[in-house]
Amino acid sequence: MKYYQETAECMPREELKKLQDEKLVKQIKHVWEHVPYYRKKMEEAGVTPDDIKGTDDLYRLPFTSKADLRDSYPDGLLAVPKSECVRLHSTSGTTGKRVLVYYTRNDIDLWEDCCARALTAAGADENDVCQVAYGYGLFTGGFGLHGGSQKLGCLTIPMSSGNTDRQLQFMADLGTTILCCTPSYAQYLAESMEEKGAGGDIHLKAGVFGAEAWSEEMRKDLEKRLGIKAFDIYGLTELSGPGVAYECEMQQGMHINEDHFYAETIDPNTLEPLPVGREGELVFTSLDKEAFPIIRYRTRDICELSAEPCACGRTFLKMCRPRGRSDDMLIIRGVNVFPSQVETVLLDAGYTSNYQIVVDRVNNTDTFEVLVEMTPEMFSDSLGRITEMEKDLVVRLKDMLGIQAKVRMVTPKSIVRSEGKAVRVIDKRKY
Repeated sequence: MKYYQETAECMPREELKKLQDEKLVKQIKHVWEHVPYYRKKMEEAGVTPDDIKGTDDLYRLPFTSKADLRDSYPDGLLAVPKSECVRLHSTSGTTGKRVLVYYTRNDIDLWEDCCARALTAAGADENDVCQVAYGYGLFTGGFGLHGGSQKLGCLTIPMSSGNTDRQLQFMADLGTTILCCTPSYAQYLAESMEEKGAGGDIHLKAGVFGAEAWSEEMRKDLEKRLGIKAFDIYGLTELSGPGVAYECEMQQGMHINEDHFYAETIDPNTLEPLPVGREGELVFTSLDKEAFPIIRYRTRDICELSAEPCACGRTFLKMCRPRGRSDDMLIIRGVNVFPSQVETVLLDAGYTSNYQIVVDRVNNTDTFEVLVEMTPEMFSDSLGRITEMEKDLVVRLKDMLGIQAKVRMVTPKSIVRSEGKAVRVIDKRKY
């Protein structure tokens, strides 16, 4: 029997709703009794645990934001004694104070179950060799997929990110079949593999890629260059890490682990809940986390949910790949611009996904420049041909974004490669 068939993934929707209602009621009592920060927010909203009978009452609860998590640093949202915690992870802290997330043994077990489901959906089983090239340490990526891989019985290679030569050597020598890393690092590995002529020694069948935004065009590129089927995985440190949602073999959206996380979408301006199928900001409530329960967390990711039946047999709702973020989207001359839109244009036009967006403000006017890295073949073209490529991309980007960008073709390898999340945007504006 398949791993996922032994879990709630194929549960009838009415049974799942009942399970979610029961878990939510228990969770709200848990945070009311053990997290003063949440209790105060609920009291200010005029809500008590008795008011929450199930998920239909979720709208009555206040939202949790990144600011709440930072304000409660280091342990203001901890719901159990530290003696019951066995691990913590952390966000990067690049935009402010770090968020620390605590885990009990049961929290770790449930998280690894979610990641095992994701790997199973990508075709992994005990016969596979899973190379985990996400970062380890405080970052959740490495540990999450590592635990899920071991739970499935895969031979698990804890490579972490970096040391690309060794990555390729181990892929060849150990027969790696499943690769787990960021999509931008997967592209770097593909690029390095092509340069070294190592493709014939590597026999990957699937990749589980997440932790940063990537497009359908990038998926096609990775599948072609690595000879794999590429699967998306979604997660947030605040919710545990990777494995909140994952793609199945149909690749038509990511199934949300609804027995552990309740998903809703809201209008980011009015904060009103939206029906399934309407695009909005994704909000999650953890249903059974013990150490670090989180209620109505605003992810800032823009996407839509789907209740359409999936041919794989899983009954969980699906979420589309996030189309951008309500907080990180760029507003340039009054126009909303998402980096994923730029990437789509570049890949559709046959360019690589090695690019950077540079935004500045000169004389009170926003400037918008896209640096596009050329392949060696493009670089060998005449200057006139390069100028034509730039002009073509200016037109394509304006058609997609509704705003004109300056495009500058740059030499191969001039954009710094990342072994973790790619740095796609440099915003120099001062507010």
